[in-house]
Amino acid sequence: MNFDTQVEMLVCADNKQAYKIWKELLNISEKCNDLYPYFDKFVDMMDDHTNSYIRTRGLRLIAYNAKWDTDNKVNNIINQWLKHIEDEKPITARQCIKDVVIIAKYKPELIDVILEALEKYEKIYDDSMQNLIFKDRQKAIRIIRQYTW
Repeated sequence: MNFDTQVEMLVCADNKQAYKIWKELLNISEKCNDLYPYFDKFVDMMDDHTNSYIRTRGLRLIAYNAKWDTDNKVNNIINQWLKHIEDEKPITARQCIKDVVIIAKYKPELIDVILEALEKYEKIYDDSMQNLIFKDRQKAIRIIRQYTW
């Protein structure tokens, strides 16, 4: 199956199949820039207002492709991406908070804006989830601050 087909399947109704392909594409994105040409498609997925699974897939693929971002596309959409650290779905928010560390590692020029977003804290989830998200944010902040030393 070629990349065009795989990327299109990331938004198919069969979440099980989409998840399997997504995991393969994350693995590829860690190793090479073959999926960087699909960056704009990942941005479209990030903005999907109907399905948090699709949003999460797009957000993670953007983060994993940050190291290949020679065109500074991540820089252009970082504020849009960072809005998802308070996604309506707490699972998506938690994944986004964890993945922002990847962006900071490969895009050090964005560290200040990332830290600012992580430190700004809105209480939008129930107490049990809010506590987990707070801990995720604190951990991400600690890791990212190490990149500035």
